Amino acid sequence: MTEKGTILLVEDEENLQEALKLNLELEGYEVTCASDGAEALHKTENEFFDLIIMDIMLPEVDGISVTETLRLKQNDVPILIVSAKSSSADRVLGLKKGADDYLNKPFNLEELLLRVEKLIRKNKQLNLRTNIGDHYEFGNNQIDFRAQSAVNYKKESIESN
Repeated sequence: MTEKGTILLVEDEENLQEALKLNLELEGYEVTCASDGAEALHKTENEFFDLIIMDIMLPEVDGISVTETLRLKQNDVPILIVSAKSSSADRVLGLKKGADDYLNKPFNLEELLLRVEKLIRKNKQLNLRTNIGDHYEFGNNQIDFRAQSAVNYKKESIESN
């Protein structure tokens, strides 16, 4: 896996797919392509991605259905929809079905690259956070977050108010 991030690019328009792949690779991303929704779903089952760039109007399975399916499977990879469908209703539907961001075609390449960078960085930061659980101990002190109580090093109980 590359340090910058791995991207699944789901775009059926061959020229746009090649141009986006080239530009993303020049930025240091590792890019895997899919030309339809069914192929995208298959690739997400077998590979990990830091981001999915998703067109909506795809053969086989459309991008909204792919997004919804991934969310139903508890796959929380960030999804950036890039689509020619630019009405307010289209954007709202994409976001409601689980997309993290929505960009209309035609788009500014620099804006796309900034959105990609921000989504990947945010996702990596969230994945680095660790849950310390219901109980935490340090020295001779103990905290029970669920019960909202603690015991200090003198074995004195501390209750929350």
